[in-house]
Amino acid sequence: MTHLLEVKNLVSHYGQLQALREINFHIDEGEIVSLIGGNGAGKSTTLKSLSGLVNVTSGEIKFLDKSIVNLLPHQISAMNITHVPEGRRIFPEMTVEENLYLGAFNVRDKAIIKERMEKGFEYFPILKKRLHQKGGTMSGGEQQMLAIARALMNQPKLLMLDEPSMGLAPIIVDQIFEIIQELNKSGITILLVEQNAYHALQIADRGYVLQTGEIILSGTGKELIENDEIREAYLA
Repeated sequence: MTHLLEVKNLVSHYGQLQALREINFHIDEGEIVSLIGGNGAGKSTTLKSLSGLVNVTSGEIKFLDKSIVNLLPHQISAMNITHVPEGRRIFPEMTVEENLYLGAFNVRDKAIIKERMEKGFEYFPILKKRLHQKGGTMSGGEQQMLAIARALMNQPKLLMLDEPSMGLAPIIVDQIFEIIQELNKSGITILLVEQNAYHALQIADRGYVLQTGEIILSGTGKELIENDEIREAYLA
């Protein structure tokens, strides 16, 4: 069986520091897969390695059975792999509309861009009201919505979300997780990195637990929530 994404023996370094230690995992089309673990476990590094922001030292990453190891970020994005980084990273001095246009940098047809923008507004109606507002003047929750909507402009086959709930009020966190599930139901495969392990595993088909750059455990979301070690370490 060909997986949508397959990672084998992936090793990545930051300078001399080894951040990932031969990790192996896969994602099948239509899944939500969550990566959980403490600070410094290697979760964000995994996403950055997949999106070309960190050079892979060794190992294999295949997307639709094609190697993407050490392709440039724009080449990976052109394969409809889209990364929403930790901290949202919107352009604060640009309007909502301008931020969304940047998400469609691979697209030349203005009608398609407009169509994708309208689709994003179905998930995030507030953004239509904020269209000409500068991104930096919006609330944290609205900025996170903008970051995800910008990612949707690339029509991702794989959407990678890094800490989408960070710094948000609980009611907004619930909204974001509901939207993640809606996006998945629409056909988008999702790789989710999240400190809120309970939320992440609750919506996940499967999950992997990272610790100091190694995967120490995997299972269905339900299995990991019910695992005593995981409950004590991440869910208490």
